[in-house]
Amino acid sequence: MSLKLIYFKMQALAEAPQMLMNYAGIEYEYIMAWDYYNDEWKNIKPKIPFKQLPLLIIDEKHEIPQSLAILSYIEKLADLNIEDPIIAAKADAILNGAQELFIPLNPTVNFAVGEDFNNKRDEMMPSLLSKFDDLDRLLKLSNARYFIDDKPRACDFLAFHHLELSRKLDSSILNKFPKLKKFVNDIEEIDSITAYLDNRPELIDVSIAPKLVIDGVPESTGVKKE
Repeated sequence: MSLKLIYFKMQALAEAPQMLMNYAGIEYEYIMAWDYYNDEWKNIKPKIPFKQLPLLIIDEKHEIPQSLAILSYIEKLADLNIEDPIIAAKADAILNGAQELFIPLNPTVNFAVGEDFNNKRDEMMPSLLSKFDDLDRLLKLSNARYFIDDKPRACDFLAFHHLELSRKLDSSILNKFPKLKKFVNDIEEIDSITAYLDNRPELIDVSIAPKLVIDGVPESTGVKKE
């Protein structure tokens, strides 16, 4: 089976799928949109499902759009399905709740600079802390290492991504939520995730001129090759 995950230069919707595939030992390729399609994003956009990325391409034949659908497919591929429909629904609820953190957190960290960054950070902080409080309570209720049990699943990796990214806004933000902080540490200490985090392109110069360090070369975040 050939899996190709198509996305951009940013740490956002492709992070949880990559962590899940690394955890499950599933081989895949991560390819920038312009490299896969050999064209600029503005020309690619009208031709793909929902006019957005990420997109998972299976065997150069099937296209799976939408990050939550991609995560659902990978879970099935990794045999991480939850048989109990009630527990499965709870996992879906956490997945959807975590997805609500995407905006404005991800665009702000990946693209905003200067006063715009400061304003967006300050504006989102009350809602961000409220959502973290929700996740903190749900994690406590699970009475397990992760949100469902002691095995990390799609909902855990998606929540982790947003929690980890929030530290780019405020490095001490998770100190307010010791349970979430431990959750983040537990995910980071999974060997396959440690390796992924250590080897993925580093996001630098947040709030100044965000860049990803790709093969040792800092490149501006965005949807363009240059």
